[in-house]
Amino acid sequence: MNIGVLALQGDFHEHVHMLDALGVKPRLVRLPEHLSGLAGLIIPGGESTTIGKLAEAYGLVEPIREFGREGAIWGTCAGAIFLSKDAHRDQPLLHLMDIQVERNAFGRQVDSFTIDLAVPFFDDGLENPYHAVFIRAPIIREVRGEAQVLLSLPDSRIVAARQGKLLATSFHPELTPDTRFHQYFLAMARL
Repeated sequence: MNIGVLALQGDFHEHVHMLDALGVKPRLVRLPEHLSGLAGLIIPGGESTTIGKLAEAYGLVEPIREFGREGAIWGTCAGAIFLSKDAHRDQPLLHLMDIQVERNAFGRQVDSFTIDLAVPFFDDGLENPYHAVFIRAPIIREVRGEAQVLLSLPDSRIVAARQGKLLATSFHPELTPDTRFHQYFLAMARL
């Protein structure tokens, strides 16, 4: 199975390392032709406006939209913003996932945090919580249409959602040694 990682800006190398650890040979995606033959695409964290502007400059926005109609796409942090239909500001978005996001919802870099979350859709996710890393993270303000909430913080703020083969997480699974979210995405891409 071929999985791509959008490699325009952000922490794409960390996703590459996670996929390598799972025995998946990732493909760096920088041009539209790099999407050919992929089962899934990961859009990493970074700076969502910069990722969007670079995607526009390299002619990737429409090809990624087209890819997202059939292929699996996972946006982490800034990638979740880029994947969304609404970010409450004028910036390039894919408009694929019917979620509304709020950028930097937890504050500045110094307000970054980690938290253990029970993940009921992992086989061992209730007894073995997932250690989530939030860095200048967005929250998912609203989930609409066919999108569904996957995870919320104890205060009910939404931090993960899914819509068919589209996945958005506010946190950075690539910054932990825990591969369960990457395995979850790989299972989505196989559907």
